[in-house]
Amino acid sequence: MTDYDVAVIGSGPGGYPAAIRAAQLGLSTVCIEREFLGGICLNLGCIPSKALLRNAEVLSTVRNASEYGIEVSDVTANYAVGVARSRKVVERLTKGVASLFRRDGVAYVEGNATITGPRELSVDGERIGCRNIIIATGARPALPPPLAADGEVVVTYREVIVDEQVPGRVVIVGGGATGIEFAYLYNVYGAQVTLVEFLPRILPKEDEEISQALSRALGSQGIRLLTGASVTAVAVQDGTARVTVAAADETLELEADRVLVAAGITPNTDGLGVENAGGTLERGFIRVDDRLRVNGANVYAVGDVNGRLPLAHVAHAEGVYAAEHIGGLDPPALDYPGMPRATYCNPQVASIGLTESEAREQGYPVKVGKFPFLANGKALAVGHREGFAKIVADSSTGELLGAHLIGHEVTELLGELSMARLLDGTDVEIGRLVNVHPSMSEAVKEAALAAV
Repeated sequence: MTDYDVAVIGSGPGGYPAAIRAAQLGLSTVCIEREFLGGICLNLGCIPSKALLRNAEVLSTVRNASEYGIEVSDVTANYAVGVARSRKVVERLTKGVASLFRRDGVAYVEGNATITGPRELSVDGERIGCRNIIIATGARPALPPPLAADGEVVVTYREVIVDEQVPGRVVIVGGGATGIEFAYLYNVYGAQVTLVEFLPRILPKEDEEISQALSRALGSQGIRLLTGASVTAVAVQDGTARVTVAAADETLELEADRVLVAAGITPNTDGLGVENAGGTLERGFIRVDDRLRVNGANVYAVGDVNGRLPLAHVAHAEGVYAAEHIGGLDPPALDYPGMPRATYCNPQVASIGLTESEAREQGYPVKVGKFPFLANGKALAVGHREGFAKIVADSSTGELLGAHLIGHEVTELLGELSMARLLDGTDVEIGRLVNVHPSMSEAVKEAALAAV
């Protein structure tokens, strides 16, 4: 039996940073992965989807080249080549993770790990001793009835991310980030897209004004949005799905060549043996304390599997936090309300902190500042004037409570807002920033000034 200071189960965005940080702190570390080095995010999620979305953005730009005085005729799109490009990106980054493991001395083991005790694992029958365990097993797509995936017609992101064909008709179940991004992608490539969301609006966790603006934008692009609706039946015959949707005042029958289920996640805890380490589950997710510990001692759970905030960058932060805590450091508590969020459709959506309604519900005295990209020089110059920036601040102190953006590449504007949040910045301080001119970031400054 091999002994390590730290055993990390899972090599995704929570696992591999945890393993690397632990090794950097001088701890002997092993990372165990049963499927893909880099996890779902790198191989079948965040990274390849952004590559595919970039393909769609280029296609859309070429189709509209006449707006820039460029005439392009007979535009054709080879989706399969675009998928191949996305896989090359994945391959390069996977090799990068392997290189980092070698650099820092992280042992890498392929296999299925089961926790047999608080200081012991079994990997396909082989015993591994460990003084500490970091669980980073992630999650998989939830398949609520009647959405039983068959991998061909009724599918999840796992299948569509590598599928080289664009279906003619697509029904997407779920109006969160994944559903929205694939709706945009398929629509650009000519598919007839219908998106079904159970709640009253898409991106229901975002600020209501942002959701409304995105609904208008996607609708104008030709995407059909059915909100406050649910799928009650799916019947597949001869490669075609008949989808029954219960909407507000009617029942709809939709035909689709593909049904993409993007309706939440289920944690990967089956057969993991969490109970053998003194841990407990809640709705399948591993319960953790404020130090991310499962048992109050030496076993930690990070990322989607703990159910706190299922975002890749949150998993990364939690993984590093757990490793540093094991290493004897005293890392600062993570600011979950301040974690940035992003949806990579066009226009993009980016946010941090509380929405306006959340701030009011929590009793803050609220002031709001907004600035449209229609009045931003860079946005007009590049031909992307859609959207706005919105700042939510405490009217008594000026504290930045939240920021919400919709527009071209607004996900790249979150950095300064995250820093402002980290440093307890105010609307006045953000308004005093000198942004390069012209830039999209000036809209953030102007929104802050509008809130003062």
